[in-house]
Amino acid sequence: MSAATVAAVVVSHESASSIDACLSRLRTAVGVAEIRVVDNASTDGTLAIVQRHAVADARLRFIANPDNPGFAVACNQGAADSAAPWLAFVNPDCMVEADSFERLLRHAEALGGTALLGADLVDEAGVRDGAARRNDPDFAAMLRGPWRAGRGRPLDVAADETVALQPVEAVSGALMLMPRALFERIGGFDAGYRLHAEDLDLCRRVRMAGAAVAVANDVRVLHLRGVSSRSRPFFVEWHKHRGLWRYFSRFEAPARGPLLRAGVWLAVWARWLARQPGIVLQSLRDGAG
Repeated sequence: MSAATVAAVVVSHESASSIDACLSRLRTAVGVAEIRVVDNASTDGTLAIVQRHAVADARLRFIANPDNPGFAVACNQGAADSAAPWLAFVNPDCMVEADSFERLLRHAEALGGTALLGADLVDEAGVRDGAARRNDPDFAAMLRGPWRAGRGRPLDVAADETVALQPVEAVSGALMLMPRALFERIGGFDAGYRLHAEDLDLCRRVRMAGAAVAVANDVRVLHLRGVSSRSRPFFVEWHKHRGLWRYFSRFEAPARGPLLRAGVWLAVWARWLARQPGIVLQSLRDGAG
């Protein structure tokens, strides 16, 4: 499939180290009709790089938010400002290949044209990103405590090397491709998430709408991971756990009793507290380095 049918939406924040390469890749990718960059208050030169690409390529437009309303809000902004029938949400630290979308679209056609697809995300050493294939969160494992949580269902799912297209419950928000009609039918991203878990939420609602969620194991994309969040570990962890609680409240809590809901709330925030010493130590090491 070579027709330009994809609107690529990139949400940036302090992404100057990677967004130049990301946009260069998107501009040469087959099937890209529109590129929308939504910047969440970058101060590191990201916008200057985006403006340079916008001058060189009429397909690229950008929205400069004066503050940081979050990933979900920005994704919805980019989708609303575009018109192509397929939406690709691409992190500024993802480097697509020229044929990535073309191959993903072929897989989507094989699934009847209504599906949310991810790719085989790898780092610079070729190590797979576990978040590319995920189960829904196992809140029961949290209640078992840190020493018994491993007995629950793992969040990350191993790649199935025997299939090109692997059905999963969720894919990473670093790279998602889906029909605009499906995105609009389920109401887009939930703007109540600030950072993290909004991709799990979107995938769950896609499945609830009767559509497939799958990873194309034969479409490999470089993901540098966390470029814009490495300097904000406390902010990231806070919103990651806030997102987990919102996810539980939306999908699991209505069928649970008050004691279990209270237990999950305590488990989520105990997990957040338990991660703080490690974050402090890592920050001290980074400062010393």
